[in-house]
Amino acid sequence: MTLSYSRDPFCCFTTSQDLATFFDCHRQAFAHFAGVPLSIVYDRTKTVVRRHVAPGEAVPLHPEAVAFAGHYDYDIDVLAAYRPQGKGRVERQVNIVRDHVLAGRAFSSVEDLATLSFVEDKANVALLGPPGVGKTHLAVALAACRAGYSIYFTSLDDMVRHLKAAEDQGRLMSKLTSYLRPAVLVVDEVGYQPLERAEANLVFQVISKRYEKGSIILTSNKTFGEWGQVFGDEVLATAILDRLLHHCEVVSINGNSYHLKNRLQAIQRDTDVA
Repeated sequence: MTLSYSRDPFCCFTTSQDLATFFDCHRQAFAHFAGVPLSIVYDRTKTVVRRHVAPGEAVPLHPEAVAFAGHYDYDIDVLAAYRPQGKGRVERQVNIVRDHVLAGRAFSSVEDLATLSFVEDKANVALLGPPGVGKTHLAVALAACRAGYSIYFTSLDDMVRHLKAAEDQGRLMSKLTSYLRPAVLVVDEVGYQPLERAEANLVFQVISKRYEKGSIILTSNKTFGEWGQVFGDEVLATAILDRLLHHCEVVSINGNSYHLKNRLQAIQRDTDVA
């Protein structure tokens, strides 16, 4: 959802396209914008329009969409196919999300990352995949290519724990500086343990203060659509993702766990010896 005048965008990451999820994303957008717009323009989406009609005919709307709009007191404006300017404004944000946020990079792009051009651009790198596929090793390897850049490595759990302790001791800003000063901050194991909202807010402060000022390399076993559960608050998770992914290389790593593979090989060797 994007506001017409300010062009302030809101993007909700989901793994479902059903009506319940569709309307839940609306609620999150209303919370993000701290209000409900007078009208919302829809690009003839099937969750709102029951069927397409000829120009000039009344557009039949889904009763669920009409009821939802009535509850929140906004008008439904269905974008006509002959309104190219309006269509372009709607689709522009979709293209930005599709091309720069959701498009995972092939693993071969790691060679490009090793040039560390993303550090010069103060951009970020997200390494996503199941446990044991080498995300941490890759993050360390990228940090090893540092070429004179300052690096700070931490797990998310350790970072939150140290920030909470500093906050309790009244020296939060001083501790935040240790995560803001380096050119590259490596945050490992995002998503392995769910956070409370207060803890997630500390993470937001780090991400927000480093936004366009320093690079972050993070590893996570969760998809971005699951980060609402990780950070205990969908709106806060969206705010974190908004700043993190604005300038970000996303590398999806798939495959079997090296840890499990090595363990199975050891068990097989023991069996063979026996």
